[in-house]
Amino acid sequence: MIEISWEDFERVELRVGTILAVEDFPEARKPAYKITADFGPEVGVKRSSARVTDLYRKEELIGRQIVGVVNFPAKQIGPIRSEFLVTGFYTPDGAVVLAVPERSVPNGAKLG
Repeated sequence: MIEISWEDFERVELRVGTILAVEDFPEARKPAYKITADFGPEVGVKRSSARVTDLYRKEELIGRQIVGVVNFPAKQIGPIRSEFLVTGFYTPDGAVVLAVPERSVPNGAKLG
Protein backbone atom coordinates (compact mmCIF):
# COMPACT_ATOMS: atom_id res chain seq x y z
CA MET A 1 0.00 0.00 0.00
CA ILE A 2 1.28 3.45 -0.92
CA GLU A 3 0.95 6.15 1.74
CA ILE A 4 -0.45 9.50 0.67
CA SER A 5 -0.43 12.84 2.37
CA TRP A 6 -3.47 14.60 3.81
CA GLU A 7 -3.11 17.10 0.96
CA ASP A 8 -3.36 14.25 -1.58
CA PHE A 9 -6.59 13.06 0.04
CA GLU A 10 -8.05 16.58 0.10
CA ARG A 11 -7.66 16.82 -3.68
CA VAL A 12 -10.05 13.89 -4.22
CA GLU A 13 -13.62 15.21 -4.48
CA LEU A 14 -15.73 12.45 -2.93
CA ARG A 15 -19.28 13.79 -3.07
CA VAL A 16 -22.75 12.45 -2.36
CA GLY A 17 -25.21 12.32 -5.23
CA THR A 18 -28.72 11.00 -5.75
CA ILE A 19 -29.32 8.65 -8.66
CA LEU A 20 -31.86 10.17 -11.05
CA ALA A 21 -31.83 7.62 -13.87
CA VAL A 22 -30.47 4.15 -14.62
CA GLU A 23 -30.29 2.63 -18.09
CA ASP A 24 -29.02 -0.65 -19.46
CA PHE A 25 -25.56 -0.45 -21.05
CA PRO A 26 -25.55 -3.29 -23.61
CA GLU A 27 -22.37 -1.99 -25.30
CA ALA A 28 -20.29 -2.49 -22.14
CA ARG A 29 -17.74 -5.32 -22.15
CA LYS A 30 -18.92 -6.45 -18.71
CA PRO A 31 -22.53 -6.04 -17.52
CA ALA A 32 -23.09 -2.43 -16.39
CA TYR A 33 -25.62 0.35 -16.09
CA LYS A 34 -25.52 3.95 -17.30
CA ILE A 35 -26.18 6.09 -14.24
CA THR A 36 -27.21 9.75 -14.02
CA ALA A 37 -26.77 11.36 -10.59
CA ASP A 38 -27.37 14.80 -9.09
CA PHE A 39 -24.39 16.03 -7.07
CA GLY A 40 -25.98 19.31 -5.98
CA PRO A 41 -25.72 22.90 -7.23
CA GLU A 42 -21.93 23.18 -7.09
CA VAL A 43 -21.18 20.03 -9.12
CA GLY A 44 -24.44 19.43 -10.99
CA VAL A 45 -25.83 16.39 -12.77
CA LYS A 46 -23.27 13.90 -14.08
CA ARG A 47 -23.31 10.58 -15.94
CA SER A 48 -21.22 7.47 -15.54
CA SER A 49 -21.31 3.72 -15.94
CA ALA A 50 -21.16 1.24 -13.10
CA ARG A 51 -20.76 -2.53 -12.95
CA VAL A 52 -23.32 -3.02 -10.20
CA THR A 53 -25.73 -5.31 -12.05
CA ASP A 54 -24.98 -8.35 -9.86
CA LEU A 55 -26.52 -6.91 -6.70
CA TYR A 56 -28.81 -4.07 -7.84
CA ARG A 57 -31.82 -3.77 -10.14
CA LYS A 58 -32.29 -0.53 -12.06
CA GLU A 59 -35.54 0.27 -10.24
CA GLU A 60 -34.03 0.00 -6.77
CA LEU A 61 -31.14 2.35 -7.61
CA ILE A 62 -33.27 5.34 -8.58
CA GLY A 63 -33.48 7.78 -5.65
CA ARG A 64 -30.56 6.19 -3.76
CA GLN A 65 -27.66 8.27 -2.60
CA ILE A 66 -24.18 7.18 -3.66
CA VAL A 67 -20.62 8.40 -3.17
CA GLY A 68 -18.78 9.42 -6.31
CA VAL A 69 -15.40 10.86 -7.25
CA VAL A 70 -16.40 13.94 -9.27
CA ASN A 71 -13.04 15.50 -10.15
CA PHE A 72 -11.49 12.85 -12.39
CA PRO A 73 -11.21 13.91 -16.03
CA ALA A 74 -14.14 12.68 -18.13
CA LYS A 75 -13.46 9.35 -19.83
CA GLN A 76 -15.10 7.92 -22.93
CA ILE A 77 -16.42 4.41 -22.25
CA GLY A 78 -17.96 3.21 -25.49
CA PRO A 79 -20.87 5.51 -26.30
CA ILE A 80 -20.99 7.12 -22.83
CA ARG A 81 -18.82 9.92 -21.49
CA SER A 82 -18.13 8.96 -17.87
CA GLU A 83 -18.05 12.12 -15.74
CA PHE A 84 -17.65 10.58 -12.28
CA LEU A 85 -16.53 7.36 -10.61
CA VAL A 86 -19.16 5.40 -8.70
CA THR A 87 -17.50 4.06 -5.54
CA GLY A 88 -18.02 0.64 -4.05
CA PHE A 89 -16.43 -2.42 -2.55
CA TYR A 90 -15.75 -5.77 -4.25
CA THR A 91 -17.11 -8.93 -2.66
CA PRO A 92 -15.03 -12.14 -2.89
CA ASP A 93 -17.03 -13.21 -5.96
CA GLY A 94 -16.40 -9.89 -7.74
CA ALA A 95 -19.78 -8.20 -7.23
CA VAL A 96 -19.74 -4.52 -6.27
CA VAL A 97 -21.44 -3.20 -3.11
CA LEU A 98 -22.07 0.53 -3.43
CA ALA A 99 -20.44 2.95 -1.00
CA VAL A 100 -23.32 4.99 0.41
CA PRO A 101 -23.85 7.47 3.24
CA GLU A 102 -25.32 5.88 6.35
CA ARG A 103 -27.99 8.61 6.48
CA SER A 104 -29.38 11.06 3.98
CA VAL A 105 -27.22 14.14 3.43
CA PRO A 106 -27.54 17.03 0.94
CA ASN A 107 -26.48 16.28 -2.62
CA GLY A 108 -22.93 17.54 -3.11
CA ALA A 109 -21.87 16.94 0.50
CA LYS A 110 -18.13 16.26 0.52
CA LEU A 111 -16.51 13.37 2.34
CA GLY A 112 -13.83 14.68 4.59
